[in-house]
This record gives sequence, structure tokens and C-alpha cells, in this order.
Amino acid sequence: MSLLLTIGFGPLATAIHNWVTASISNATGALATEMVIVGISLLLFLVPLCFFLGYMERRVAGFMQMRLGPNRVGPQGTLQIVADTVKLLLKEGLTPDASDKFLFNLAPIIVVVTSMLVLAPIAFAKDFQIWDISIGVLYMASVSSISVIGILMAGWSSNNKYSLLGAMRSGAQIVSYELSVGLSLITIVIFTGSLRMSDIVNSQADGWWIIKGHIPAIISFVIFVIASTAEINRAPFDLAEAEQELTAGFHTEYSGMKFAMFLLAEYINLFIVSAVAATLFLGGWMPFHIGHWEMFNHIMDFIPSSIWFMSKTFLIIFIIMQFRWTFPRLRVDQLLNLEWKYLLPISMFNILLVTVCAIMGWYF
Repeated sequence: MSLLLTIGFGPLATAIHNWVTASISNATGALATEMVIVGISLLLFLVPLCFFLGYMERRVAGFMQMRLGPNRVGPQGTLQIVADTVKLLLKEGLTPDASDKFLFNLAPIIVVVTSMLVLAPIAFAKDFQIWDISIGVLYMASVSSISVIGILMAGWSSNNKYSLLGAMRSGAQIVSYELSVGLSLITIVIFTGSLRMSDIVNSQADGWWIIKGHIPAIISFVIFVIASTAEINRAPFDLAEAEQELTAGFHTEYSGMKFAMFLLAEYINLFIVSAVAATLFLGGWMPFHIGHWEMFNHIMDFIPSSIWFMSKTFLIIFIIMQFRWTFPRLRVDQLLNLEWKYLLPISMFNILLVTVCAIMGWYF
């Protein structure tokens, strides 16, 4: 079965599939070629996206601190992130003599590849999905947890006490907050009755779950945004990279493009958690409809599904970016107390609440 035809890219997928199968008679070779095409297409999407997120991060920082932000390099500072990338490309990639060189070089690759793999089940628009797997939610939760291995590998292989301490912090943080993230996802799975991402999106054709799911869905959404922010090591949960304490945490010894790969993975993860929140709670690519308001609903349908998806995703990205400039960094004990004493018990109670609501049909 063709990978591209299972994607649902429509006429484009059919044209590429026909060209690949006509050029390569071997089925395995054709499938491998299509995988390469998908991977290259994903890279061509992610690199400009991360450029834009880097620029957006600085603009949001300027907005929150009542200053201009980047405004020197290019129109309105739009080329500042390009200048930073050129700087990283020209920097020498140093490897400490006492480090485990193989693991040191492998760690950033694992972090980036893991982030890219999580994008597979996400529906970017109607009929625009890399892999509509039947266990999409479970797949994302499982694969995303592998990234902590790359972080631990980076901290240990650097042979630096600050890197190791940052990696240990990150490991404890990610393992802890994964529980609340998983329970938040289960809430929508219970409402929908399916782990398939396309089924979850289609179930919101008559209303987004954050609206028709009532209080349990709102609680899950808030917990998911908080816990996922901690899971991707974003401020105020950036103890793994605390500059004042650990220099740069687990990537202290990295420079050049190896450091850039960690930065790339951070922005990809930011996009992923926002896209997942938009898909599960805000309808994904589904337009906003109100009951029987036919005229209003028809106007909403004119907006392309990709615009709906990206608008919702960037709204959540903006909220997460605001966290960085709103709240001070937590201490380690505060970080773990927030999860184990507050978020996790609330999530477990919320699972019971949403189960009762689903059984009794107490939702729109």
C-alpha cells in the first residue's frame, strides 16, 4: 500500500505515487522513495516554521516587556533569525576531549528525529495528514517520551557536571509531567471513543470539545497546556537549562549546528504540543460553527481548513510564549509539587468526572 495514498494528499499524492511507481518497479524501493519524499517535505516545512517561531518569540518578548524587539537586521528585524542561523552555521562544532563522542554527536539527532516523528498523525488540514494511524493519540504519547533519552544522553556524554545535572532535572520533569499530559489526552479519547486523530477531528464537526465537553474538557485543556509546557522544558519550567545555575543545562557543551538542532527541536516541540491541543480541544481544522446559524456557518466554511488549523495552533503558541515573560522560574521542589500534589490529583479526579459525563451523555 502506498504511503502517500494513505496520507490523503489528494491529487498531489496520486500524481507523486504514479510517478514513483512508474520509475521504480520494486514495491519496497517505491515505498522507501515515498518516505524520503515525505521526510524532505517535512524538513522544508519545519525549517521556515522554526525561523518564524524564533522571530515570533522575540517579538512576543518585546511586546510583553514594552519594547520593540528585533528591528535592525532586515525589514522590522525579519532577517535577525537568518543572521543567527548563519552565525551558528559558521561556528565551529566543538566536542570535549573527555566526552563520549559517539553519544555526544548522536544525542541532538535523536531529539530532532523524535520531534519530527510525532508530527505523523497530526491533520494539518482536511485530507492533509502524514499517517492516519488508528492509535494516533497513543503513538504521539509514546514517541514523544523518547526525546528524554536524547536529553539524558546529551547531559551524560558531555562529561560536564552542569550538563549532567540539567539532564537529570529534565528527566525527572518530563517523566513526571507526562502523567498529566496523558490523562488530559484520555479525557478527549473517552468523549470521542477513538484514538484516531481524524476521528477526533470529525467528532467536533458539531462543536469543539472545549465547548461541548463542558467543565471536564476545560480542566483537561488547562492541565494539558501547563503540563506540556513543562514537558518541552519551556519557561517557567526551564530548570533543565537554567542559565543562572547551569550555564545552559544539558546542552552546555554544544555549539554550532549541534546546538542549533536542540533549538530546532525545541521549536518543533512547541509547535507539536500546540497543534495537539488545537486538534483535540479546538477542533483541529474544523471551522467554528454555531448551532443552526446557517449563514454564519457557511461564511466560516469559506475559510480554508489549513487557515483554521494554523490559526488555532499559533494562538496556543502565543499563550505558551507569554508564560515565559509572565511567570518567574519555579524551583525544583515547586516544579515537582505542582505536578504530584496538584495537577495529577486533579487529572485523576477529572478522568472520573469525564467518564460519568460520557456514560450519562452530559455533553452537547
